[in-house]
Amino acid sequence: MPTLAPTSPTLHIPRSGIRTLMELAHRDPEALHLEIGEPDTAPPAHVVEAAARAAHDGRAGYTASTGLAELREVAAERVTRVSGRTTHHDDVVVTHGAMHGLTMTMAALLGPGDEVLLPDPMFPNWAMAAISVGAVVRTYPTSAERGFVPDVADVEAAVGPRTRAIVVCSPNNPTGAVYPADVVAGLVDVARRHDLWVLSDECYEAVTFGATHVSPAAFDTDGRVVVQHSLSKTYAMTGWRTGFLATPRHDLVETIGHVAEATIACPSAPGQHAALAALTGPQDVVTEAVAQYRARRDAAVAVLDAAGLGYVRPDGAFYLMVDVGTPDTDAFALRLLAERHVAVAPGSTFGPSAHGQVRVSLAAAPDVLLAGLAHLVAAVAEPSADDLTGSRAGAERFAAAN
Repeated sequence: MPTLAPTSPTLHIPRSGIRTLMELAHRDPEALHLEIGEPDTAPPAHVVEAAARAAHDGRAGYTASTGLAELREVAAERVTRVSGRTTHHDDVVVTHGAMHGLTMTMAALLGPGDEVLLPDPMFPNWAMAAISVGAVVRTYPTSAERGFVPDVADVEAAVGPRTRAIVVCSPNNPTGAVYPADVVAGLVDVARRHDLWVLSDECYEAVTFGATHVSPAAFDTDGRVVVQHSLSKTYAMTGWRTGFLATPRHDLVETIGHVAEATIACPSAPGQHAALAALTGPQDVVTEAVAQYRARRDAAVAVLDAAGLGYVRPDGAFYLMVDVGTPDTDAFALRLLAERHVAVAPGSTFGPSAHGQVRVSLAAAPDVLLAGLAHLVAAVAEPSADDLTGSRAGAERFAAAN
């Protein structure tokens, strides 16, 4: 009987703790979902209508593997506006969501044994993508004391002889940190000195709370920064699976186009027409959504302050890392779901720097968010025997940061 290839790197892809909790929570009809980063609103009506029109008008067939020409043009204009790096339509590849773009980029740039630096805490799918192409994951630290903003010197110290790329994410998932311009410039400078690619995950570029999003592409002088964008978070289009990447390196665009052809043939045509409508249509829905996320953040931290729980106040994205006073965040998250019907993402899935924390999504509806946090506070106040094996050192660290 045939067996799986023992040398396949895909056998070593770990499971995301986010998805594990989400799938468990979906079995519980009473569950309050704070584990997944999904806006609680539907996409704007004009976006839905654009997809429907495309389907009804017979524009739902294959497109170029790199995407519709008109969408690539509009995406290029957005990258130019957001990053300041002049971007043309042939610098853009439309992707089946940002993770598809990042995975294709890693497949094009990383070979077996090449190392990629990821921030700790990290979005676990970055590591999963790197492992899937045979690359080796290394991390650079970010700390609560610094608001989860990396120290450039620490990042440079993590560079090794086999390091080939670094992933940067600001606004950050899972921490909500927004990196200042000097830090972003410093990271690009490190990449330049060590001849590294910079893979910039900018899925949350539109979601900031008083801070300014600065793209690494703003400091890119030699084409080493590849930006990854998503329609999922900004326009509540998570299941539509449409995003795009941009790089001035046309050899990379061509290679990624080949990978796209080999894996998906092309992105969803209706999804691309919807993305075009989202990017060119009214943007007031984005402004309103960001204002709601900010209000939810403020309400959430007020609950945590009243309970005396530690956290670092996020300046962007829509996540909040909360200290729950136990190192076994898997056990805590499972107990919270089983006993109180609240799903959160365990810190263990994000890396060692998320020790003792869970991630709460601020994209949940306000009543769900506040009810879920009330249950979380109660669960921390009444720890189980397993929880008591941990310590509260993390809480003191977070309190100092705030």
